[in-house]
Order: sequence, then structure tokens, then C-alpha cells
Amino acid sequence: MKIKKSTRHSKLTGDFSEHLVMYWLSKYGFECARVDHTGIDLIACNLKTKVRMGISVKSRCRYEGKEGQGVRVDVKGMNSARKACRDFGCEPFLAIVVDAGDRMRCFILPFDTFYKLYPGAKKRNVNWSMREKWRARYDGIPDIKRFELTSATGHWWY
Repeated sequence: MKIKKSTRHSKLTGDFSEHLVMYWLSKYGFECARVDHTGIDLIACNLKTKVRMGISVKSRCRYEGKEGQGVRVDVKGMNSARKACRDFGCEPFLAIVVDAGDRMRCFILPFDTFYKLYPGAKKRNVNWSMREKWRARYDGIPDIKRFELTSATGHWWY
């Protein structure tokens, strides 16, 4: 049975994902702030390396059977993020959060790593692939930091 999501679900997904990324970074010693600026959603400082990150968060919630669909990353947003990072003295990072079925996956990576994986992204919109083959590829790249949550919904309305 396909459940119809609420009319505000996309907004809630985005807000939740930003807080989730910030929580996870904070849990591992980063100082973090959520910002309302064109291009970046979070600023985080790695206290160990002293790297200041300007993070653009992209998130999606997928219906059952659509778990492998990619996440659109647009050139205009990436350019805005790079400019904001220059203005704030940050290195540009991307966080991609996908809630699909019983698993929520998050990938955090520098823009340079993203462009190596998707060289055409500087000129056109691309999809961050969530297919199993690509996820295995991401696992082999040390610059891509990741975490995964699993969930189980017990007694519920549906």
C-alpha cells in the first residue's frame, strides 16, 4: 500500500536532513551552525583538522520501490554554494541524505570529489546515483564520509 505523504513532507525532509547532518557532525566533535544563506545550509568546523566546511544539503524521501532513484544536484546551486564558501572562508562540501524504505543513508564529501565522480556536473545538472553499484563505489572512496540509519515502524495507523 502506497502511503500519500503530507503536503509539507519535502520541507520537513529537508529540515530534518540538515539537522541530522549537523547532529552527526556534532556527535563526532565538529562545531556546527545551521545557516540561511543562498547555496549553503550548514557551516561546520572540524576541530581536529581546523577545516571549515560550507555544506549544501540535498535530501530526498523515496517511496518503496524507488530506493535506487538518484538525487538531482544542479549546477546553479553548486555555483551558489561555491560563492558562499568563498565569502565565508569555507571549503565547499555536499551532504546527500536519502530516506528510502527502512534505511536512511547520508554521504558527506568535498565538491572536488563530487566533480571527480561526475565530471559533467560543472556544466549540467546530474543525479547522484543511489543504485547499489554506485553505493559500493562510494564506499571505496575515502573522501566520502557516510553513515546509515535503519528504522522499523511498529504499530502505526497504516
